[in-house]
Amino acid sequence: MSARRKSGRYSPVTTVQRFRDWTAKQAKEYADGEDRPLGGYLALMGVYSSGVVSAALASRALNRPAPSRVSVLDLVQLTVATHRLSRTISKDPVTSPLRAPFTRYAGLASAGELHEEVRGDGVRHSAGELISCPMCLAQWVATALCAGLVLAPSTTRLVLATMTAVGGADFLHHLYSTLQQIDEK
Repeated sequence: MSARRKSGRYSPVTTVQRFRDWTAKQAKEYADGEDRPLGGYLALMGVYSSGVVSAALASRALNRPAPSRVSVLDLVQLTVATHRLSRTISKDPVTSPLRAPFTRYAGLASAGELHEEVRGDGVRHSAGELISCPMCLAQWVATALCAGLVLAPSTTRLVLATMTAVGGADFLHHLYSTLQQIDEK
């Protein structure tokens, strides 16, 4: 006899177990034989969402509402700073200690950047994918910088200016190297 028939309703234990079984089945069918850490991704989505909600609550508590518009200058600086900061976190040799628990050194990727392979299972693997991928990390960085513009605008604008300058300098370094190579030919 089913749990529902015995008591006239589902027991919490049976309902939870059915949900677990269903989610495990969905994960297996989705993965198609590959190792895809959906539970880890779900945990990271929870962390991200919690951060967004916390920033919104802090904004309300401090009476610092989000601006109704973002200036073109802020948008340009956010774009360049997000690019530079996400690459610094995900690829720079100096920030490799942040990635070490989740990745394995696999060599140089390009000038000033490392190639690392993700290691571990579950949340560890998911976090490794996030922290070693500049495009994946960009959403988190941009969200943090936008929250900073609301909660600590002066400090965040200084960070934006700094990272935009670093991004511009990187561009000029690469341009200089390219011109040097052309000159040598």
